Amino acid sequence: MIPIDRRSALRAGAGAAVAGALATGCTDSAPATPTGSVSGPPRGSAGSPGGTSAGPSPGNGRPAVRTAPAPRRFPGQPAEIAHGPRDRARVALTFHGQGDPATATAVLAEAERAGARITVLAVGGWLDEHPALARRILDGGHDLGNHTLHHIDISELDEAAAYAEITGCAQRLRRLTGSIGSWFRPSRTQHATPLVQRLARKAGYPHVLSYDVDSLDFTSPGAAAVTRTVTGQIRNGSVVSLHFGYADTVAALPALLDALERRGLRAVTTTELLT
Repeated sequence: MIPIDRRSALRAGAGAAVAGALATGCTDSAPATPTGSVSGPPRGSAGSPGGTSAGPSPGNGRPAVRTAPAPRRFPGQPAEIAHGPRDRARVALTFHGQGDPATATAVLAEAERAGARITVLAVGGWLDEHPALARRILDGGHDLGNHTLHHIDISELDEAAAYAEITGCAQRLRRLTGSIGSWFRPSRTQHATPLVQRLARKAGYPHVLSYDVDSLDFTSPGAAAVTRTVTGQIRNGSVVSLHFGYADTVAALPALLDALERRGLRAVTTTELLT
């Protein structure tokens, strides 16, 4: 982690990006609209947990698609994971991937300035509209996962519709990255129903990712309130729910990362939290 005496300078450097994101406004509360179906399988293997680096493809001279990390089974962990080990000073900041891309980019940049890594659960329709963000997230060293196709209440859907929401986003992730993503989180609910857990396994996700700290940033309570809510509940192993699509989240992140550092908590990807 970056020493505290350097963080004030880094926060000042992030000001322009944060201000730009705040000025553009956010759209995360509106469901994404699909812009087309996925056609054709991706090049490369989707089964490599560690991913592969790009290189020339035999015969055509074009770089091969880099394969992103795939879902992993964590022995001893339940079907729905809400937190990691409580005996290590690590936490996972997880973000619902939807909303203004400038806001998302500002969050990623500030996390990286602080030496933090996050987990992004992307909405499939959002990836349709901003496909470059999938690789931007992975290139920053972050986890990328599935948060359904349209971000509707998956608990209220019948089996076929719920499965289509999971696989629709998985297809977009595979097309863009070569993998269905590291994690699946159901939309508009903290906990997955038994049906959704079963459908997630069928789609290739051994675990459903929940959380034990809700930042409530989607209520737009102000940056200070977001920071207070998270720091008041977070502890070793916590998984925190946050959102890309809200300006308060961007504004809160520098102070939140400062607070974690003062408490000796390291922000890591969910995969690292459980490894």
